Amino acid sequence: MKNFKLFVLALALFTINVSAANLNPIKPSDDLRIEMIDLIGSTYMDEMFADHHAAEVLFTVNSNHEIIILSVECDNPQIERYLKRKLDYRKVDHKPSKPGEIYLLPVTMVKEI
Repeated sequence: MKNFKLFVLALALFTINVSAANLNPIKPSDDLRIEMIDLIGSTYMDEMFADHHAAEVLFTVNSNHEIIILSVECDNPQIERYLKRKLDYRKVDHKPSKPGEIYLLPVTMVKEI
């Protein structure tokens, strides 16, 4: 009986993790995307060796109109830290249509020559 309870508990935790991982992020509006691009800026690429970096930023906007970064997927940890520093808890004019809406913004950073 003890093993059965442990199995049920493990199954419940697994189910919760699977359902939480099933996020369906949406594409941010053009206005929100433009605001975020302005916040990111274009001066950081001068310090980078590669000419091109790509990242995916998963975020939400809270009731105070602040961007909350959930994750940044990037092959370069410097770019990841830079994006988090530039975007996390920055105010925007965007008001989400539903609370807790999750957005996915693909970011491509290209060095200007």
